[in-house]
Amino acid sequence: QVQLVESGGGLVQAGGSLRLSCAASGRIFSSYAMGWFRQAPGKEREFVATINWTGGSTRYADSVKGRFTISRDNAKNTVYLQMNSLKPEDTAVYYCGADASTRNRWRPSPNSDEYDYWGQGTQVTVSS
Repeated sequence: QVQLVESGGGLVQAGGSLRLSCAASGRIFSSYAMGWFRQAPGKEREFVATINWTGGSTRYADSVKGRFTISRDNAKNTVYLQMNSLKPEDTAVYYCGADASTRNRWRPSPNSDEYDYWGQGTQVTVSS
């Protein structure tokens, strides 16, 4: 069992930056692929970024490519999402997910249905 706790959300002006953190419990965190997803009001949860279990491979949604960076520190059981040049359309609740499957360890899936554990989410609001 893995428990995930997101933090770092808040209110920021357009063009600003935030860094989200996702702290995981459980000693096998380092073997899981991790992902960040977001959900805006009235919309479905959408893929933002993923990182494989070693941290050596990342993948981004086109809408955030070049602005967001996902990283992980397996020694601290934490995954991060650095968000720069934020836009009002980035406003959403951001969730981190853990994929426990060995199939996706090296190349994480952008499909939220394949993630086994989720945090409670953290709100990011970008004002114009």
